Amino acid sequence: MALTILEGSTFCICDERGDLDGPTHGLYASDTRFLSRFALRVNGEVPLLLSSGKVEYFSAAFYLRNPIAGGLEQDQVAVTRERFVGDGMQELIVLQNLSGHSLTIDVELQTGCDFADIFAVKQYDFALGDPERAAPLPPLVPVEQPVAAELVLADRNGSAATTQLHLSRPAELDGDAVRWQVELAGHGRWEVRVDVVASLEGIRLEPVAARRRFGDELARVRDSLAAWQLRVPSLRGSWGDLEHCFGQSISDLAALRIRGTRDGMARLPAAGMPWFMTVFGRDTIITGLQTLLFGADLARGALEALAELQATEDDPLIDAEPGKIVHEVRRGKAALNWFTAYYGTVDATPLYLILLSETWRWTDDDVLVQSLREPALRALEWIDRWGDRDGDGFVEYERRVPTGLENQSWKDSWDSQRFSDGTLARTPIAPVEVQGYVYDAKLRMAELAREVWRERELAERLEREAAELQERFDQAFWVPERGGYYALALDRDKRPVDSLCSNIGHLLWSGIVPPARVQAVVDALMGDDLWSGWGIRTMSSADVGFNPISYHNGSVWPHDNSLIAAGLARAGRREEALRIVRRMIGVGRQFEYQLPEVFAGFRRAETSFPISYPTAARPQAWAAGTPVLLLQTLLGLEPDRRRQALASRAQGDVPSWAGTLRLSGVRAFDRHWDVEAEGGRVRIEEA
Repeated sequence: MALTILEGSTFCICDERGDLDGPTHGLYASDTRFLSRFALRVNGEVPLLLSSGKVEYFSAAFYLRNPIAGGLEQDQVAVTRERFVGDGMQELIVLQNLSGHSLTIDVELQTGCDFADIFAVKQYDFALGDPERAAPLPPLVPVEQPVAAELVLADRNGSAATTQLHLSRPAELDGDAVRWQVELAGHGRWEVRVDVVASLEGIRLEPVAARRRFGDELARVRDSLAAWQLRVPSLRGSWGDLEHCFGQSISDLAALRIRGTRDGMARLPAAGMPWFMTVFGRDTIITGLQTLLFGADLARGALEALAELQATEDDPLIDAEPGKIVHEVRRGKAALNWFTAYYGTVDATPLYLILLSETWRWTDDDVLVQSLREPALRALEWIDRWGDRDGDGFVEYERRVPTGLENQSWKDSWDSQRFSDGTLARTPIAPVEVQGYVYDAKLRMAELAREVWRERELAERLEREAAELQERFDQAFWVPERGGYYALALDRDKRPVDSLCSNIGHLLWSGIVPPARVQAVVDALMGDDLWSGWGIRTMSSADVGFNPISYHNGSVWPHDNSLIAAGLARAGRREEALRIVRRMIGVGRQFEYQLPEVFAGFRRAETSFPISYPTAARPQAWAAGTPVLLLQTLLGLEPDRRRQALASRAQGDVPSWAGTLRLSGVRAFDRHWDVEAEGGRVRIEEA
C-alpha cells in the first residue's frame, strides 16, 4: 500500500516500509522525479513491518523489525525510519539492539534516479495511465560519490537537474548502494541521517548548508501550518464526523499550498496528490468558491494568478485562444518535455467570472473588481467569440492538437460523453453544465458592470443575453423521457447526448433551470438511478455506459455533490440538500475523514460502506473544499453585501441530527463572525 507525504509541490510516494522501489514511487518536485529508488536493506534483506503512517501531512514514521538473515534471530533489532519533506527530503534511520549481546549488522541503502517527468511516470498508474503501452522510463543515472559522505545523481537527458544525498556517516559505495557495517553493543543504538537536496538548476549544497536548510525548513513548515490554522475558522460541535472532516480539510488545504514559485502560483493550492501537484484552473477556481468561509485569500490569489496566465494569443498547439483561462500549468522536466501551460478546458473561463463575482459579494472589494476588469471583459469576449465555435449560442469544445484532452469539461476522461445507449458523442461538444456557468457568469458580470464599473449598457446587454440563453438552452437540452431531465451535452450534430448525469445538479447551482423544471430535475437527481445512497453518481445506473468504478460514468465525486447540494438549497429544496450533506459527511468516516477525489458508485443497499476508487487523489483540493461548502449549506450562510454582514437562510431549519455547532472566525467584509446553531436556530454575531 502506497504512503504519501507532501509539502507544497514537493511530495514522496513510497511503500508501507518507507522504500521507494515501485514504478510510480519517488521523491518529486517541480513535476520531476528526483529520487526513483531509496530502499533499506538489513543483512541484504527487506526489514519486516511493524507499523507505519503519517505523523503530519509533511512527515511519516516507519517502525520495522529485523529480517531473519545474516545470523540475526527474530526481533533482535528494531529499525525506525523518520521522514520529512519540505524543500527536498530528510530521513533519519535508527537501529536499536534489543538483545543483551553485541551484533554485527550490514546496513544497505539502495539509491537511484531516472529524472522522469511526471507525465511519463503517470502512465504507469493503472487507473489513470496505461502501463502495458507506456513508453519506457529513462534509465537510472550512475551514482557518483565525490566524498565518502555524499552521493550525487545528475540528469543526463536534457536538463541540469541533480539530486544530492548528504550522509551523516561516511559510507562505502557499491554500484547504486551505500553500505555501513554496524557494530551494535547490547541494547546499543546506531543512526544515520540522509539529507536529499533536489535542484532543477544543478545547484549543490555543502553538508553544513544542507543541515541548516532542513532545520530551517522543518521550523518553517510547522510555523506555516500553525499560521494557517489560526487564520481559518474553528469548528466545535456534537456532530463529530463533521468536526473531523472540517479539521482534515484545513490540514489538506494547508498541505496543498504551492510555494517557492515566482509566478504568483505560491498563493494557490495544488489540485491533488500525486499527479496533479500544480495549478489547474478549474480545480483552483472551484476550491476558491467552496472555501469562502475561510476568507477570500485563496479566491483572490486564484483570480490574480489566473489573470496573469490568461491566454493572449490563438495557439492551437496548447488549445489557447485570447481571453481563455488556463487549464494546467507545469514546471521542470514536464515543462521541457510537454508544455508550461495548457488551455484545454471549456469551463474555467466562465467559472473565473463566477469566482470574481462571489469574492466581491463576500468582501465588497470594488478595488479588486476594478483591477480585474480587463481580464473579466476578455473572458466574456472569449465566451462569445471563441467558446461559441459555430455561432449557435452555446459554448463548445474541440481539441486542436492530437496530444490535447479529447474532452474538456470537468468530466475530462476520454469516454465520459456517452449517449444513453453507450455510444460515444463526437466533438464539437457543448456540455450542459457549462451553459449554466455561462448564464450565471453573464448575470453576475451584469451586476458588476452596473454596481462597480458603472457601465449600464454592458449590464443590460449581458442580462438580455443571459435571458436569451436560458430560453434557448431549455429548448435544446431538455429530454422529455424518464420524467424529464437535461441532456449531458449536445454533440457535433446538435443532438442531445441523452444519458442522465449528475451535471444537471450544477444547473440548479447556476440558476439556469426555469421554476417549472426544478421539480423534474430534483426528482432525477434524487431518484434511485442517480442517488446511490452514498451520494449522487456521475451517471445513472439505467444508462448502458454506467459503471460504478469508472472515473466519470457512475462513480461519486464529493466536490460534485457539494455543488449539487448548494444548488438544491438555492432552488429551495433544502431537504434534499441536507440529505447530501449528511450522507457525504458520513462517508468521510470511512476514509479517515479525508474525502477522496472520487469513490465507487455502488448502491448503499449493496455495500456496508463506501467503496474506494483505485488511485483516487488524496488529498485533493476540491475534495478538501467539500466539507467546507457542505457546512455553509447546512447553516445556510451567505453574505449580505448591502448590510455588510454575514446572514443565514436556515433559520429554524437546522436538523436535529446536526446537533449543536459553533463556527468561530468566519471571515466576511474584513471582519470575523461567530456562528452558533442549536435547536434548529442559527445565531450570528460579529466576533
